Amino acid sequence: MANINLKEITLIVGVVTACYWNSLFCGFVFDDVSAILDNKDLHPSTPLKTLFQNDFWGTPMSEERSHKSYRPLTVLTFRLNYLLSELKPMSYHLLNMIFHAVVSVIFLKVCKLFLDNKSSVIASLLFAVHPIHTEAVTGVVGRAELLSSIFFLAAFLSYTRSKGPDNSIIWTPIALTVFLVAVATLCKEQGITVVGICCVYEVFIAQGYTLPLLCTTAGQFLRGKGSIPFSMLQTLVKLIVLMFSTLLLVVIRVQVIQSQLPVFTRFDNPAAVSPTPTRQLTFNYLLPVNAWLLLNPSELCCDWTMGTIPLIESLLDIRNLATFTFFCFLGMLGVFSIRYSGDSSKTVLMALCLMALPFIPASNLFFPVGFVVAERVLYVPSMGFCILVAHGWQKISTKSVFKKLSWICLSMVILTHSLKTFHRNWDWESEYTLFMSALKVNKNNAKLWNNVGHALENEKNFERALKYFLQATHVQPDDIGAHMNVGRTYKNLNRTKEAEESYMMAKSLMPQIIPGKKYAARIAPNHLNVYINLANLIRANESRLEEADQLYRQAISMRPDFKQAYISRGELLLKMNKPLKAKEAYLKALELDRNNADLWYNLAIVHIELKEPNEALKNFNRALELNPKHKLALFNSAIVMQESGEVKLRPEARKRLLSYINEEPLDANGYFNLGMLAMDDKKDNEAEIWMKKAIKLQADFRSALFNLALLYSQTAKELKALPILEELLRYYPDHIKGLILKGDILMNQKKDILGAKKCFERILEMDPSNVQGKHNLCVVYFEEKDLLKAERCLLETLALAPHEEYIQRHLNIVRDKISSSSFIEPIFPTSKISSVEGKKIPTESVKEIRGESRQTQIVKTSDNKSQSKSNKQLGKNGDEETPHKTTKDIKEIEKKPAA
Repeated sequence: MANINLKEITLIVGVVTACYWNSLFCGFVFDDVSAILDNKDLHPSTPLKTLFQNDFWGTPMSEERSHKSYRPLTVLTFRLNYLLSELKPMSYHLLNMIFHAVVSVIFLKVCKLFLDNKSSVIASLLFAVHPIHTEAVTGVVGRAELLSSIFFLAAFLSYTRSKGPDNSIIWTPIALTVFLVAVATLCKEQGITVVGICCVYEVFIAQGYTLPLLCTTAGQFLRGKGSIPFSMLQTLVKLIVLMFSTLLLVVIRVQVIQSQLPVFTRFDNPAAVSPTPTRQLTFNYLLPVNAWLLLNPSELCCDWTMGTIPLIESLLDIRNLATFTFFCFLGMLGVFSIRYSGDSSKTVLMALCLMALPFIPASNLFFPVGFVVAERVLYVPSMGFCILVAHGWQKISTKSVFKKLSWICLSMVILTHSLKTFHRNWDWESEYTLFMSALKVNKNNAKLWNNVGHALENEKNFERALKYFLQATHVQPDDIGAHMNVGRTYKNLNRTKEAEESYMMAKSLMPQIIPGKKYAARIAPNHLNVYINLANLIRANESRLEEADQLYRQAISMRPDFKQAYISRGELLLKMNKPLKAKEAYLKALELDRNNADLWYNLAIVHIELKEPNEALKNFNRALELNPKHKLALFNSAIVMQESGEVKLRPEARKRLLSYINEEPLDANGYFNLGMLAMDDKKDNEAEIWMKKAIKLQADFRSALFNLALLYSQTAKELKALPILEELLRYYPDHIKGLILKGDILMNQKKDILGAKKCFERILEMDPSNVQGKHNLCVVYFEEKDLLKAERCLLETLALAPHEEYIQRHLNIVRDKISSSSFIEPIFPTSKISSVEGKKIPTESVKEIRGESRQTQIVKTSDNKSQSKSNKQLGKNGDEETPHKTTKDIKEIEKKPAA
């Protein structure tokens, strides 16, 4: 076995770097969104064992919506990237580029088993620069191909060492091969196909058998004229070990996917649900299509599903000629490779095996897959193609007539492929550039129009997005997801009537329920979200809440395990003031997913509605066990602790609020509630600091402004409270308690009777029945020595609050003064009246306003890896307005770029 030298390694690594350095500046696009951005398995908070329970996209393997792509070792490398740089794409692309260089170098070593040094380097260079690899290298999810290929080639190289000098068996390389096959399979499923390549290598390369020789030996043995040679028996033992280990891996793989194939729709792979012979003709035609992409990678596309390749419905279709030609050429190469024993036939045979066997899982010939053509699955098959090209070049270049021409052609191929690869990388810079480049190649794929729309939608360019979504419905009128996208975009444009019409159209395209037939097997799980979206739209109308509930229940009846329907229905039931039924809905959702922190949080909110704070706190704590950084659970559990009045819970409440502001440093609510907690603990200086930070972040923070002024008034800093109250009343001129507090300070501290009078009169303009404002205005009249007016005022106040004893007492005092001959000085000076019965400035009723303290958001987790929230206001203390936190509409669950 020839070794590779440093010059060759440097050349290959340099070429890979030159072709792919610009990929470092690309982002996360297409499937990267689901596999990286939305995949919680990358987060350090997710237990490592979860990686081995979920599929490549972070979905539990037990769920029907799972793609059943079990690649935990690949996800583990994504997690390593996340630890190093979180979600900065450059490190992910860099590691992909390194892996591609490693594969190219190992491939060079494999080539040297069948080609001379010069041809091996050429094959490796062709592989390194081939444009078909941009999807596997520049697309981050293509790492599954790269990692699997590394162990795939390593397993094959290990097996080539299993033959001893006297044709004996060396078991250590075989054991290592089996281990490496298992590792390759845990990176991507096609890794297991290296076993077939090892078997072919053993029979036709290591042992040197040809098909005629095998047939002759088998015929003699069957006729009883001879025995099986010992060397052949040894070969048979090695093959049995390989096949048994493969069978074991297959059994384990079937157990992992729980004997279920993933659910794909006719949109993903139209031929898979077509009748005979359309299905067979189309699937066989896809083989020459893939071969043509290897031969002429000029028009590459990231998505070949839906209508990209029209179905072949007749034997007279001209495309069948391409299929026939392909199989004839393949058959001739196959016969040549297994009939003759020369080095050339061995090289061709191994090239054909590398092309064909790794492609079998993606060929649709044995079981359907979720795509028509996928460029990244050609990563390993392209190795065989490059060996064939290099071998052909070797044969041509040895003839002096074509030697110069062969070098020119080869140089042109490598140069043009390198430039094409470099240029193709820029297509993966963003989702918009990627899908627009795909539309240049293929305009008959509705998914591409949808995905351009999604890219524009992410940029809030809804008008342009709508045009692409509408075009998708024209290209594929029965595409449920396209109509859902149109509906969502209309909703974003506040065109609710058109949105509802689009959702109704999508709903009408859903397959009808057939008694006795499993509904879920005939539709993609995400399409059921049309019921959720339509319900979310119409529930904005208070008169249509029951109709929305009916839609949720209809979705649940179609799929009893439809978790999202239970979550959305639970939120609606809370809005309908049916907390007990909401609780039932969330408990059902928890039966389906007990490790969902958002569900435990939502259940806690239900318990708050039910006035069960202790149960609420338990569920908040459960949410935080699953996700210690769950921001809403941190915040609201702290508020529940604070409002419980238990002193022993305050340190934990403070700790959680500190964690919250660490996660949300720009949210003034966190600082405000830390200030309120400090006021509870009589830590006035600390409370002042937190309140000022809240106001700095949000200058018009109503409760923070009032409570800071109240804090100053309670700590003998009334004059510092005045500018705060002025600021409060500038933003909220109708703030009654602010006016009361300002009037009190003006009358008792500033001796500004006229200013105080204006404050109390303003209160009565807004609320003529306000007892506090009315009584304090009476005090102003008394201070102005207008006793008759004060008497009338107190009589009116007493009529408003006949049971308030202090008003009657003050009235008696005024009447006594009126009956006396003269009035020398006030009998109840303002400084005393301000504290009489605590009623002039009712500190207990204005202290620690909590109305803006709780962010009671119901968290809604969707099945398509997106998360949406909507506020649900719970009980308020005092008479402050609803929570400060901006209300977010329920985000709808829509079809995203498919994985």
